[in-house]
Amino acid sequence: MSPFPSRPRFRRLSHRSFAYVLLGCTCFGTWKNAETKAHPSLAVDPKKPLQIYFIDVEGGQATLFITPSRESLLIDTGWPGNNGRDADRIGAATKEAGITKIDFVLITHFHNDHVGGAPQLAARIPVRTFIDHGDNRESTDAPTVGVWHAYQDLLKSGKYKRIVAKPGMDLPIHGIHATVISSDGDLISSALPGAGQDNPSCQNAEQYPTDQTENFRSLGTLITFGKLRILDLGDLTQDQEMKLMCPKNKLGNIDIYIVSHHGWYQSGSPAFVNGIAPRVAIMDNGAKKGGTPSAWDVLVKAPGLENLWQLHYSEEGGPKHNVAEEFIANPDGPDAANYLKLTAWEDGSFEVLNSRTHKSKKYPPR
Repeated sequence: MSPFPSRPRFRRLSHRSFAYVLLGCTCFGTWKNAETKAHPSLAVDPKKPLQIYFIDVEGGQATLFITPSRESLLIDTGWPGNNGRDADRIGAATKEAGITKIDFVLITHFHNDHVGGAPQLAARIPVRTFIDHGDNRESTDAPTVGVWHAYQDLLKSGKYKRIVAKPGMDLPIHGIHATVISSDGDLISSALPGAGQDNPSCQNAEQYPTDQTENFRSLGTLITFGKLRILDLGDLTQDQEMKLMCPKNKLGNIDIYIVSHHGWYQSGSPAFVNGIAPRVAIMDNGAKKGGTPSAWDVLVKAPGLENLWQLHYSEEGGPKHNVAEEFIANPDGPDAANYLKLTAWEDGSFEVLNSRTHKSKKYPPR
């Protein structure tokens, strides 16, 4: 008997049947090509990772995404002044990532620690497009007005494209799917696919007064990469969180939660954090800004949380409200501008590297 299995018998196709099969294959190929052009992320090599740098800007935010398509997204630009410190730190991250320009700079809102570094950044690194929520609403806050005018001057130069984001919009970033959740005080009106369940944490939840600052208007995004879901809501406040989470959870579970408002008490309500049930939370706090003990307690008690990572040891938190030193990029003492780097794959696995220790922790798919 032959060691190979016998070949299956195929019925000879008529000319007409063969034509139908050929037409079907051609149509499928055409559809597939059109789908790839409409959604460039479909063409991404599944073996190539998404890289995220959490840059230390001393209690502001500057989070750099490098997609497998080699497009870049920077969420916020850190502080103004300081001899361009934050722009230089962002520049160091781009150099390590091997990119020479930033395709998209997303400004969550017009506070000093988020938009202040934009002019210095643009003077050092080519930027293609700015994304923001529209106009500044804090006309009585002099520091905010100053950075807002500086940002407006950038836009008026005519060198950059601008996207004014609205809830529900998909941002045109190749290699990831970035959906706008909040912008200029508005929120998505319906639950995202797979979400919409009742949130048990809403029962007897505290009600919060309406925030009157730019924080309320933060431009927040949900970034999906394969099976991985990453949430960044800027400094969105608790009153807005409750609208997203109660009584129905409009967001669903999150894998990576970029902690809102640097871990300050005005954000990160229990109903919200428990509702998104993050696997890993990353807090871009400074030594003297963010990491409020009450907000820290909510995070570490969240159901399913595997680890909280911090950019800084929080002086306000003290020994009882900081994570173990291996999960802190900049422990107590002189600042060394250490960063955290997350590398993720489409199957939902990822790892977090602490640049200070040069050690990383791997997380398998959920």
